[in-house]
Amino acid sequence: MVTRRILAQKTNLRELIETFHLELVEDEAFFSEWQTDLPELSDTEKQLLDKVKAGYLNLLNYPPLLEDVVRMSVLDPILFIGDFYLQPFYVRSEEPIEFLVEDEDTLVKGRIDTLVLKDKFWVMAIESKKASFSIEEGLAQLIAYMMGNPHPERPVYGLISTGGSFAFIKLLKSQAWQYAVSKVFITRNPGNELYTVLQILKHLSRLIIEE
Repeated sequence: MVTRRILAQKTNLRELIETFHLELVEDEAFFSEWQTDLPELSDTEKQLLDKVKAGYLNLLNYPPLLEDVVRMSVLDPILFIGDFYLQPFYVRSEEPIEFLVEDEDTLVKGRIDTLVLKDKFWVMAIESKKASFSIEEGLAQLIAYMMGNPHPERPVYGLISTGGSFAFIKLLKSQAWQYAVSKVFITRNPGNELYTVLQILKHLSRLIIEE
């Protein structure tokens, strides 16, 4: 019997901690994937990412920059450059989610902005926010979505982005739900930190393919 309902879009970390015993892991070894064995990018990939950055900075001159525009102008091109629209992956947008956590008799409902899958195994749940939001604004929402992964015993990865900032999340269920967050990559920073964002995406996808 369901005794509690959580709407992912309105949840917060305190609710997830109290309901699911969610734990933040600060040991870097828990989530080393965003720092180690990152692949090199081709000159073509770098040139395309330079255009993505330039396009984003141009859009900032024409506010408001809303979620749909962030996804269309920044996230979708990065997924395209990273080959996430090609086999063995496929992408779903505005994917509804509903799952029951039996131990806590809790029903979680929501709608994921973008979901990347491989054989129905979640590779990346991506939550995009308008440019004026911070990464923290959507962190609990994304973690709630990631808890709906049908294979909680395997790591599931998330990416949250405002277009101007990006952070990766790793979630794993052992005795309790545990998560860790990468550093935040800033689009405005000198150089192009989208290079590293794409490198991490490509590395995580490779790890999934090799499983």
